[in-house]
Amino acid sequence: MKRTPFVVATLLLAASHVAPAQNQGSNAPNRAEAKPAATIASVTQGAKKQDGYFPFYYDEKTGKVYLELDKFDQEFLYFSSLPDGVGMGGPERGGASSAIAKFVRIGPKVMLVEPNYSYRASRGGDEQQAVESAFAKSVLWGFTPVAVEGNKVLIDLTPFLVRDSQKIGDQLGRRSFAGLRGGNAGGGASAGYRLDESRSAVNPDATKNFPKNTEFDALITFTGGPSGGQGYGRSIAPDPNAVTVRMHQAFVELPDNKYQPRKFDPRSGFFQFTYLDFSAPMAEPLEKRFSRRHRLEKKNPGTKVSEPVEPIVYYVDRGAPPDIKKALIEGGAWWNQAFEAAGYKNAFLVKELPEGADPMDIRYNVVNWVDRAGNPRAFSFGSSYIDPRTGEIIKGIVTLGSDRHRQDYLIAEGLLQPYKNGRKAPKELEEMALARIRQLSAHEIGHTLGLYHNFSSSGTQDRGSVMDYPFPRFTLKADGTVDVSDAYAKGIGSWDKRAILWGYQDFPKGTDEDKALDQIMMETLKQGHIFIPDIGGYVHPASHQWDDGTNAMAQLDKLMKVRRHVLDNFSTNAIPDNAPMATLEEVLVPMYLLHRYQIEAAAKSLGGLYFTHAVKNDGQVVTRMVEPAEQWRAFDALMATVSPDALALPEKLLQQIPPRPAGYPSSMEIFSRHTGPTFDPIATAETAASTTIMSLLNPERATRLIEYHARDSKQPGFMPMVDKLLTQTWKAPLVPGYKGELQVLVNNLTLKSLLQLAADPQVAENVRGESLAEIDGLKQWMTGKLASAEPRQKANLLFGLSQINTFTTDPNKFTVPSSLDMPPGAPIGMPGLDFLHDDVAY
Repeated sequence: MKRTPFVVATLLLAASHVAPAQNQGSNAPNRAEAKPAATIASVTQGAKKQDGYFPFYYDEKTGKVYLELDKFDQEFLYFSSLPDGVGMGGPERGGASSAIAKFVRIGPKVMLVEPNYSYRASRGGDEQQAVESAFAKSVLWGFTPVAVEGNKVLIDLTPFLVRDSQKIGDQLGRRSFAGLRGGNAGGGASAGYRLDESRSAVNPDATKNFPKNTEFDALITFTGGPSGGQGYGRSIAPDPNAVTVRMHQAFVELPDNKYQPRKFDPRSGFFQFTYLDFSAPMAEPLEKRFSRRHRLEKKNPGTKVSEPVEPIVYYVDRGAPPDIKKALIEGGAWWNQAFEAAGYKNAFLVKELPEGADPMDIRYNVVNWVDRAGNPRAFSFGSSYIDPRTGEIIKGIVTLGSDRHRQDYLIAEGLLQPYKNGRKAPKELEEMALARIRQLSAHEIGHTLGLYHNFSSSGTQDRGSVMDYPFPRFTLKADGTVDVSDAYAKGIGSWDKRAILWGYQDFPKGTDEDKALDQIMMETLKQGHIFIPDIGGYVHPASHQWDDGTNAMAQLDKLMKVRRHVLDNFSTNAIPDNAPMATLEEVLVPMYLLHRYQIEAAAKSLGGLYFTHAVKNDGQVVTRMVEPAEQWRAFDALMATVSPDALALPEKLLQQIPPRPAGYPSSMEIFSRHTGPTFDPIATAETAASTTIMSLLNPERATRLIEYHARDSKQPGFMPMVDKLLTQTWKAPLVPGYKGELQVLVNNLTLKSLLQLAADPQVAENVRGESLAEIDGLKQWMTGKLASAEPRQKANLLFGLSQINTFTTDPNKFTVPSSLDMPPGAPIGMPGLDFLHDDVAY
């Protein structure tokens, strides 16, 4: 998957604003306010008091929580999280939000207020007052005291706690949420689920107090649902009409003021933290930019190697299976290699979460292992919650889908065909899956350390970063077997070490930090490292996700050879004994589509652009067009993926895949069909070939091809590329039989994509014009070819001409039917869903 949403990419959900809520008791108009009691003791008699950051009382008889306040106008971190999830890829465990808040007394009321830290005046005084007056703040809740005793106030916190603080009721009713499971929620975009207070209550066992944080927990039940839960079944809850989860809220003491923000550098790979400073001199930017990172200091900053004042510690979910847990700890601990390279000793630790510890406690950086229903690829993300004043990372939360290892296991089954003569699965399958889990742990923890994806590391430094999306590396041995022993990298990458050095190095007192950071960056550039996230547009030839190798075309050629060997030898050895024969298709899917992401990687060389996120005078080449010979090499490699020989499946294999048996229904994990229940090899080819053709005729690529050719006549240009495409498709002799039908399929896909370019008003007009010229030339060739064409080719020509005639009748109303979708499934993870939540976007 992937079209980046944004997210995020990998995406940090940090310091996101908490939506204001309604408190009917305290906000109702014209209501006589009850006079507060004279003493706190008179209200809390019989209630159990818990001392801590914010003292509170829990009354077992009424289920109420009373909060005792004497900290007014003192800011703290308000943290809201979801300890329980729904388990089907929607609202899930680990979701959270954080904000600065403070209690303020206004007349007879107490308000929970969120200040606006996006706009500031660093000089303070009247300038700061002017800024605060110019922008709105948020009152999150209003309380009427139930007791006042001198400077102390007692409020009933229960309505604030027993509410939908994470706004998951809306998510439960969305059609798009059900769409994640391929179902239909029925109803509109948001419908049905509402909070049922009679089935909701404060959870006293998880409501606790500590010296620096006060933790509240509630059991929240949503009832109703679209058509009484229709479309969800028991995947959402045992009774889909009653969905019960826990919601956790916390008031946490803010860090001290000793954290030193570090400047932001677009070459560093770190996420940025920004605000507007209206005190900034005219010669300086209004927007201040800093890097998001944990606080880390050396005990002895003047020495080359030092232990930290306080290490960064991550805790792995106790609920992960033992072998998975071990791999998560091992992979996460790789980051200590990077901190050692930065001069720290034992600065980064990964441990199992202590028994009885709450992973929602903001004091713990955690790696959660989250069970979901029915998604073999799963998805994961890393979130960091920051101090909105400084950008300091306070808590890292990694959320890993519990079945991520199963997709690699499936890939290994297809590559190794291990079930010969009743053999059980060899250890290699499990080892490959666990190797990916180690890499995954390091990757997502990297996000929570402040690092963005670096998709150029595989193309420039050969596995230079765990912040890339890795494709499993395997080789075809001389005896015809596939070696997967080096499927995933072991340990941290060279880019990761340079990034941590830049982001976390602690300099001796008196050092000019900005100058020292610039020196680190110049050395990083000298070593050949560049930071290129996937910014979309199929642009940078060396930056892609789920690719491998330093040359995309060479790797695509290699993959096609391995793929052909695997497909030609694909057999019942891919499934265990007693498995239904129809399940061969599940293992076939990742083998047939083994090259799907390398296609996209290779396509970036055609009309691509090498670029860097250079800053003035850093010596980097800012932009460079791809050499014409390399672009034509990319074209040839791509066309090889849509040849009939590449798309065909062996006849002996087609004879072994029957319709699905009872108990094994069709799903998005297998290929689409035009043939009803039977396996459809032509539709299967369509899912692969359409990726190549759409990549070649991508609108943005077409626009760049025209532009670059205009600037440099040696560049390929769009029309010459289309001429070669049509020569190798429509104008090529039609081969007989099954492979001829595959050729017809590619012909039709090519014409559909070309017509789409010409018809789409959003496409650049010069692209539409050149597409029209190519379509007109093809029409004339088709017309002239009709008389001599054999029956099957004539049928193809007539269909093509009918499509062109329909288009020319009214181009503005012409629509191209969509091609069949591939079964979803990046090597691990659904593309677009390994993301970083962020308050600005991923």
